[in-house]
Amino acid sequence: MSDRNGDFGAFFSGLLMGGIIGAVSALLMAPQSGEETRKLLRERGIELRDMSSDALEKAAAEARERADELTRLAREQAKDLRGRAEDVRTRGEAAIEDIRLRGEAAVEAAKTPRGGKKN
Repeated sequence: MSDRNGDFGAFFSGLLMGGIIGAVSALLMAPQSGEETRKLLRERGIELRDMSSDALEKAAAEARERADELTRLAREQAKDLRGRAEDVRTRGEAAIEDIRLRGEAAVEAAKTPRGGKKN
């Protein structure tokens, strides 16, 4: 996706530069009256504004889509981590219970004399 963002930025820069160069070229190659030149500049300015507005809207939409995707991925990973943490907790509790039972058995065994009778 980062390549696409870079490509879009390069496209937008090229679009803007092309518009500016085109406007200047049109003015230099087709001499007109001042009023006609101002009208042409105004029209080209409006075209460039509209093109940049469209490009910005597209970039914003792509950013929203990417943010939604990242949010979804983060939620999935959080759910996975919660599941793993629960598994670790359950195994830890089972290990603790096993150790406790073995400890109790060892204490009982220590209380029993070697002859097999309890004190």
